[in-house]
Amino acid sequence: MESFSMSWKFLCWNVLHKQLQQQDIKLVSKDNFGILDKTISNLEIELAEAKAAHESILSGVPISEEIEKGESQRKRKYFMVVGINTAFSSRKRRDSVRATWMPQGEKRRKLEEEKGIIIRFVIGHSATLGGILDKAIEAEDKKHGDFLRLDHIEGYLELSAKTKTYFATAVNLWDAEYYIKVDDDVHVNIATLAETLARHRTKPRIYIGCMKSGPVLSRKGVRYHEPEYWKFGDKYFRHATGQIYAVSKDLATYISANQHVLHKYTNEDVSLGAWFIGLDVQHIDDRRLCCGTPPDCEWKAQAGNVCVASFDWTCSGICRSVDRMKEVHRHCGEGENALWKAAF
Repeated sequence: MESFSMSWKFLCWNVLHKQLQQQDIKLVSKDNFGILDKTISNLEIELAEAKAAHESILSGVPISEEIEKGESQRKRKYFMVVGINTAFSSRKRRDSVRATWMPQGEKRRKLEEEKGIIIRFVIGHSATLGGILDKAIEAEDKKHGDFLRLDHIEGYLELSAKTKTYFATAVNLWDAEYYIKVDDDVHVNIATLAETLARHRTKPRIYIGCMKSGPVLSRKGVRYHEPEYWKFGDKYFRHATGQIYAVSKDLATYISANQHVLHKYTNEDVSLGAWFIGLDVQHIDDRRLCCGTPPDCEWKAQAGNVCVASFDWTCSGICRSVDRMKEVHRHCGEGENALWKAAF
C-alpha cells in the first residue's frame, strides 16, 4: 500500500512538472496566476483519468472500452432506459421476452435511434469470475447483443446491491430522462410505458410505480422476512412494488453519487423507497403498472385503458411465465405498430 502511495505521488509530480515545463510557468510570478489556474484545472482532469486507469490495472478490470462506449452514447440523449432484471438460470424467461414485447435485431436498433429507448437484460457475474455461467451469458450476448453486464456478484439476497449498481451504471452509460427496472417474468407494453412517463417529464424527482406499504415480516423463515424489522414498526413506508418501477434522471444520479452510503435492506423495493426518504420526491401511484394477467389486462385493453405492465400477484410475476408470456402478449399487448406510432 505504501509503494502505491509513493508511485501515485511520483505520478502527480511528473504530470505537474510536465505541464509547467510546457507553458514555462514560474510559480512565484503574480502575472502567471491565470495561466496557473488553467494548468491546475487541466492537471486535475489528467490526474482523475490517470487514477481511474491505475485503479483499473490494480483491480484487473478493463475500463477503457466501457468508457469509450459510454462517451459515444453520451453524445446523444435518450428518453428511457429499460433494465430487465435477470439471472443465470433464466435463459428461457429471456427468450420468452425476446419473442414478445422486446424488439429484436434491427428493430431494437431502430428503437434506440428513432425513439431514444434502450432495453437491456441486466446481469452481473458469478462468484467464480469467468466461469461456465459467465461464459454462457457471453455467448448469449454475442448472439443477441442485449445485455448490460454489471460489476456485481449475482445472488437473490443481493438484489438491493444489484439495483443500486444498475442505476449507477445505466445513468453513467446513457443520458436518459427515465430509468426503469422490470423483472424478466413481467409483460410490458413499451409504448404505453413511454407515453405514461412522458406525462411527467416536466416534473422533477419522479418515482413511479404501484405504491404499497405492506406489513413488516419479522418472523424468520417466511418469504420477504425483514431482518431489520425493528427499524420500521408494523408497516413499511410507501414504496413501489418491485416488479416494475421508474425513476427520473435526477434520482438515478442521486443513487449513483451516493451508492457507497445508501443502506441495503433485504428487500430490494424497500431499499429503493428508503433511499428516497428525506428527499423531495414525487411518489406517483399508477395502477396500470401492476395489472393482472388475462382476463384483467384484456378487459382493460378492450375498454381503451391499455396496461403498462401485467403480472400475477400470487407469483410476484407471471405464473409460469415461460409458458404464458405469449398468451399474455396476445391478449394484452398494445400491438407492434403502437410503438412506432407513439409520440412522446
